[in-house]
Amino acid sequence: MSEELKAELLDVALEAARRAGELLRDGRPADLAVAATKSSPIDVVTEMDIAAEKLIAGVLAERRPADGLLGEEGADIAGTSGVRWIVDPLDGTVNYLYGLPGWGVSIAAEYRGETVVGVVEAPMRGETYRAVLGGGALMGTTRLECRPAAPLEQALIATGFGYLQTRRAHQAEVVARVIPLVRDIRRGGSAALDLCDVAAGRLDGYYERGLNPWDLAAGELIAREAGALTGGRSGEPASGELTVAATPAVYASLLPLLEEAGAWHD
Repeated sequence: MSEELKAELLDVALEAARRAGELLRDGRPADLAVAATKSSPIDVVTEMDIAAEKLIAGVLAERRPADGLLGEEGADIAGTSGVRWIVDPLDGTVNYLYGLPGWGVSIAAEYRGETVVGVVEAPMRGETYRAVLGGGALMGTTRLECRPAAPLEQALIATGFGYLQTRRAHQAEVVARVIPLVRDIRRGGSAALDLCDVAAGRLDGYYERGLNPWDLAAGELIAREAGALTGGRSGEPASGELTVAATPAVYASLLPLLEEAGAWHD
């Protein structure tokens, strides 16, 4: 892939994420309510999720009409260019519904199956994270680097929980195994922002089971380009089974702990 094409994809992603972030921040109705549910009654969609994905799809169709698109709220277009966009128009919907600031817009571009560009817009933080494969990661104009090496017992680790009761119950058991062995646990409510916080040195590590491609595509690239290690179970790529991102030292200790605790299954 040429550097010119990478730069074009980054520019498109930045525009789409900025415009969707402005819509979500400035257009949130005071009486915002749940528009639909998905996997369970607490896995919610609001009218703003749908509006943001429509806006992003429009930007992509205008600027890159031959590309594919996979969006959380239903967009699924094959495309003919070899480029496919992976879009979460509102990562952290429950936070957004409750008026909490921990939400963002996540947009990644794949080329022939490999993620080459990632952008996460965090309007309530006033921050934009971005990465290009092989080009490092930035927050605004600041180059991102994950935290220096630290032992697991001094590591601040983030995680998340699924929406199905059986999965949540087991995830709570995993946390009970992990928390005595680390500095502390955080639960922010947005996988994309947790991954960016690993990149920015605000967390030593993050893990979660049950993520979808749109939850992790952009944030995982940003974390990797900031020097973090990312992956799944037993050296596999990050996936819905398990996603782990951490500083190299913490990753080496955290991954076997999660394996032993059964973080990869319900």
